[in-house]
Amino acid sequence: MDTANSVPPLDLEPKIDQPMEEEAGQLENMYGEKKFSSLLVLRLAFQSLGVVYGDLGTSPLYVFYNTFPEGIKDPEDVVGALSLIIYSLTLIPLIKYVFVVLKANDNGQGGTFALCSLLYRHAKVNIIPNQHPTDEQLTTYNRQTFHEKSFAAKTKRWLEATKIRKNLLLTIVLIGTCMVIGDGILTPAISVLSAVGGIGVDHPHMSGDVVVVVSAVILVGLFSMQHYGTDRVGWLFAPIVLLWFLLIGGIGAFNIWKYDSSVLRAFSPIYIYRYFKRGGWSTLGGIMLSITGTEALFADLAHFPLSAVRLAFTMIVFPCLLLAYIGQAAYIVQNQDHVIDAFYRSIPESIYWPVFIIATGSAIIASQATISAAFSIIKQALALGCFPRVKVVHTSKIILGQIYIPDINWIFMLMCIAVTIGFRNQSQIGNAYGTAVVTVMLVTTFLTILVMLLVWQTHWIQVVTFAVLSLIVECNFFSAVILKVDKGGWAPLAIAVVFFIIMYVWHYGRSKRYEVELHSKVSMSLILSLGPSLGVVRVPGIGLVYTELPSGVPHIFSHLITNLPAIHSVVIFVCVKYLPVYSVPQEERFLVKRIGPKEFHMFRCVARYGYMDIRKKDDDFEKHLFENLFLFVRLESMMEVCSDSEEYNLYGQQTVRSGDSQLIDNRTMTISLNVDTTVASSGDDNGIIPAKSSDPDPIAGNNFFSLAGQTSHETELDELDYLRSCRDAGVVHILGKTILRAGRDAKFIKKISIDYIYAFLKRVSRDNSVSENFHVPHERLLSVGQTFLV
Repeated sequence: MDTANSVPPLDLEPKIDQPMEEEAGQLENMYGEKKFSSLLVLRLAFQSLGVVYGDLGTSPLYVFYNTFPEGIKDPEDVVGALSLIIYSLTLIPLIKYVFVVLKANDNGQGGTFALCSLLYRHAKVNIIPNQHPTDEQLTTYNRQTFHEKSFAAKTKRWLEATKIRKNLLLTIVLIGTCMVIGDGILTPAISVLSAVGGIGVDHPHMSGDVVVVVSAVILVGLFSMQHYGTDRVGWLFAPIVLLWFLLIGGIGAFNIWKYDSSVLRAFSPIYIYRYFKRGGWSTLGGIMLSITGTEALFADLAHFPLSAVRLAFTMIVFPCLLLAYIGQAAYIVQNQDHVIDAFYRSIPESIYWPVFIIATGSAIIASQATISAAFSIIKQALALGCFPRVKVVHTSKIILGQIYIPDINWIFMLMCIAVTIGFRNQSQIGNAYGTAVVTVMLVTTFLTILVMLLVWQTHWIQVVTFAVLSLIVECNFFSAVILKVDKGGWAPLAIAVVFFIIMYVWHYGRSKRYEVELHSKVSMSLILSLGPSLGVVRVPGIGLVYTELPSGVPHIFSHLITNLPAIHSVVIFVCVKYLPVYSVPQEERFLVKRIGPKEFHMFRCVARYGYMDIRKKDDDFEKHLFENLFLFVRLESMMEVCSDSEEYNLYGQQTVRSGDSQLIDNRTMTISLNVDTTVASSGDDNGIIPAKSSDPDPIAGNNFFSLAGQTSHETELDELDYLRSCRDAGVVHILGKTILRAGRDAKFIKKISIDYIYAFLKRVSRDNSVSENFHVPHERLLSVGQTFLV
């Protein structure tokens, strides 16, 4: 290769201190690669006790009470119920979740939307069709390939075949999400109310109103602590939960020795058969509460690495829970009249009050697990276009997934207090709780089966085994709890319906808005016919026109130049796009493309984000955008000079051959800031030139490359100088506000959804607040509205 045409490696990394989100992002990448040290895994496993396992750990407070609310008729029923609890804990939390479902994480992110994002990357099932081939080149995309005749390919084609199946998949995901949100409201209510109710054991004449008031005060304190973040809360709660598990395990072992060790025969599944034969099916709703909190294992995975969560469960949580339930059963067999408050009565008198204090603290902590899970899953739903924009606060420099959502936190607090005061009875709350939990489990099972088929390409025998073992347990639980809808089970359904309407209508509105913008975009022939002046006066400055479209000229632009006599000298169409990946590295964030001939000075920039990416005040979006624009101009000029050479080397890593020179001639080249990627074939948006992120001011560099061809070099410098002068003249952010209205012939439901629900959500959300999302001063923000009938 001719040395005159070679490009020396450049160090374009920013020479500034890393802000918090960059540090967190690096650690998150390290987390995805499982490079945590053993000491850090132990530390995070300890912390996970206080965040992930509080809910699962406090179930012994109320399981036997909700299983036998009308008392015990036969001591053998206790053994049968215990056998069901043992095998439920083994099959669902241990085998299903810890060893199977937790593997279906999206680079460390858990929950129903993490499963959905995996499916979105492997099949075109997204309702909003804004996918692009360049998205698959991201280092975090992690898409598996499969043979066209494989079962995975058949599954993919089946999912993509009709819009009904795509909508059905979205509906299932939203149902699971709404039920997790319901957990975040019901868990604090039942956990705190059950723990505080222990006062009645020592003071039997105390009014139930006192228990409710004390519970409400504790709940206010709990939700008020959320702004400190999972990291601090985890350190505060973890020692209490660890002590709690050791206490219930120790008390359980003591009760087995003191009362009745024969209950250990419950490890034989034959007692489950005998229990069902005696009519024990009706008590499954109470037994199911023994596995509540299991869904938080997966949803809270973003807060801790998989290895830490597994270690804590297998070494501490699972054995201590088994001992606790077996010990309670041993006590109940000898004291059948105490089943209502068996947990507190089985505590030795000498340690009753210390255990009561720890139990109350653990109940508070149990709420933390589902609250954190709800925050995580709402953040994922928000980024994937299924929830109105809300403020998200990242609370940790170490773990990217640790977040706090103020608006949701206070809504949860009000609803949780309302449930506590409204029900006043942990039995009815337990019925409601069980309905929410088992629904989430069924949704997770369905989505995991699809992941096993489409992503993992698991052998069908393993898929069938997983499905059968999971559905046998969960369908029986569901059939039991669904019959208790009138006894409290309606509560999570009501909560889920409210959130489902919000999420579905929001997603429906966004998809309709995308459709009208896509169908009304301006043809390039019209733009070219206007000439370089676009039919108006070009004034100094740069206009950033925000649009939902990742390609094409949006209709809002023609609306703008039709009604205004002038437009900026440089126009950049900016599309902020969320991808079904947990994070997009900063160096791969921007795609830049030229629109039309050079003298038009029009560009497109697509800014890509993952659903867990941070955008904070120190993230200078405008600065990064111009860095990549200037880099694009330089690389474009460099390719023009090298088009006649056989090949050239970019940063000593990539090679472009002469056959790719067509990308220069048609001016439809796109720069992707990917690393280790070769140039793609020509087309509207497919020409990709990998590169690294630029230096703080690319224009200031004098030795960017050494190439033959002084004319092209001068042309490049002229355009860079021109862009710089326009930037210095002023940058205006032009926000297109697309207003949707239902047409006159639209159905009643559509009119209500678009004209009232979606319009209200759009007003109260932060979705179009560019000034806040990208920290743009209001004096540089211009809104251009347009109304469309759908």
